[in-house]
Formats: sequence, C-alpha cells, structure tokens
Amino acid sequence: EVQLVESGGGLVQPGGSLRLSCAASGFTFSTYAMSWVRQAPGKGLEWVSGINSGSSTTRYADSVKGRFTISRDNAKNTLYLQMNSLKPEDTAVYYCQQGGYSGTSYLSRGQGTQVTVSS
Repeated sequence: EVQLVESGGGLVQPGGSLRLSCAASGFTFSTYAMSWVRQAPGKGLEWVSGINSGSSTTRYADSVKGRFTISRDNAKNTLYLQMNSLKPEDTAVYYCQQGGYSGTSYLSRGQGTQVTVSS
C-alpha cells in the first residue's frame, strides 16, 4: 500500500521559513517523480513544484519560484520542500504526490500538512 505522510507544517510569520517533509513507503520511491501541490482556503488545488526521480530536474510554479526549493533523499525515501520568504498567500494545506511532475496526472497523494503564514 502506498503511503505518503507529510510533516513540518505550522504557523510562521511573513518572511519566515519552513521545511516540509514527505515520508514515502509502499513503492520504489527512487523510480518515481514526485511533486507538491497545495490548497488554500476556499480555493482549488494548485501545483507547486515537481522533481524527477534522480533529482536532476525540478520545476516550480511562478508563484513560488525563487522562494521554494524541492529536493529528495532517495536513500531515506523522503521528499522535501524548503519554503523561504513566506507570504500570507502561501497559507494552504500542502500535499505531496507520487508523480505529478508536470502538474498533471499523479498516482497517489498524502493527507497534507497545514501551513499558515500570519503575523
């Protein structure tokens, strides 16, 4: 059974940083592209970032480019999202996905972790 468990969310002031983690199990993590999506209150899902299986290529939504960094550790079966210079509009539930590198199809999605950016 595929499991994706996000952690690292919380309350942070504008301009602050957070690092999200996603622990993966139930599949061969190192052979799949991974991605992050988010859902702000009252809005639809927004694709945030994707990374290929070997970490050689990454993609970002324009809204987070230059502030967020996606990475992975295939030895630890873990996906990360380093978020810097956070803005109130980054407030959302963040989900990691198996697949979804280009913002389209994905295979599985985690339960999400809440990120709130507020003073």
